[in-house]
Amino acid sequence: MNGATKVGAYVLGLAVVFGGAFGAGRLAGPVGETGRVAAGTPGGAGHAGDAHAGPGTSGEAAGSTGPAVLPGGLQVSAGGYTLVPRTDVVEPGEKTDFRFSVVGPDGRPVTRFAVEHEKELHFIVVRRDLTRFQHLHPVRGADGTWSVPLTLPEPGEYRAFADFAPAGAEGMTLGMDLSAPGDHRPAPLGAPERTATVDGYTVTLAGDLVPGRSSALTLSVSRDGEPVTDLEPYLGAYGHLVALRDGDLAYLHVHPGGEPGDGKTAAGPGITFHAEVPSVGAYRLFLDFRHAGKVRTAEFTAVTAGAPAVTGDGAGDRSGDGSEDKAEDKGETRDATPSPEASHGADGHGH
Repeated sequence: MNGATKVGAYVLGLAVVFGGAFGAGRLAGPVGETGRVAAGTPGGAGHAGDAHAGPGTSGEAAGSTGPAVLPGGLQVSAGGYTLVPRTDVVEPGEKTDFRFSVVGPDGRPVTRFAVEHEKELHFIVVRRDLTRFQHLHPVRGADGTWSVPLTLPEPGEYRAFADFAPAGAEGMTLGMDLSAPGDHRPAPLGAPERTATVDGYTVTLAGDLVPGRSSALTLSVSRDGEPVTDLEPYLGAYGHLVALRDGDLAYLHVHPGGEPGDGKTAAGPGITFHAEVPSVGAYRLFLDFRHAGKVRTAEFTAVTAGAPAVTGDGAGDRSGDGSEDKAEDKGETRDATPSPEASHGADGHGH
């Protein structure tokens, strides 16, 4: 149906890798718009993946000597598993009971999943211009049908990612396109910035993405000028980081090393992730953290070291839609960085 996918899994540890072959971005590039890749960046070529590459599709990388595994989110089917939505059209601004299934190698909906970071499945939705980010947790019926309240706040083409591990199988991320009909103009990616604000919190990014090797990214949370040292566990960690590459939306969900309550992992202000990217380019980073009972999402544009600057508006002006994670998050609410639209009265998925 629409979609190209990648194989990915939640990675808990010190090193997470964006890996993959060049050229695959053309398999799943932006729909209805021109890719907004930084000058000098291969136009959607190359993918983001991770060290836990599960079932996927191999292809020959340009100039390579062997097959390469496609990264997560670029395919709708991988390893015998297929993401099957009931619909791929959602009316903008209307809450929809969105339903889908994961069909297994036997042709039947999968009904048994491993629990990873307190959930059987994580559902990420973002518009293809990398705005309106949402992190949701659908509820699975006994027949294998997943359902989640979903609002696509504005017209446009969206990408949805299902991140899961079938029982007894490797973890993976499958992706599909969703359409919210209507006229829209893609927002510019914006220049990289080191700080983002959300709901009175300031999040500061330290570190750089360096192609070809692991690099540390530390995101530090403060409020009213004071460091936040009592971050609350959310899905088994003090922070969750989703990274999407501009151009092909290759997907990576990263978790920091350590666990809340292990006696050595501090509850802020800094949350450190290790990531490796294969090539120069621009990436959009979405950090989820919880404090004072709310889950908030801070957003950054990060350009690999040595890459030309991204042109456009400041990265801090881009945001999710602020929708609440409705599924099993115990009444917590979510806030996301205010967007230009939000400043004019529109709602700004921050999960």
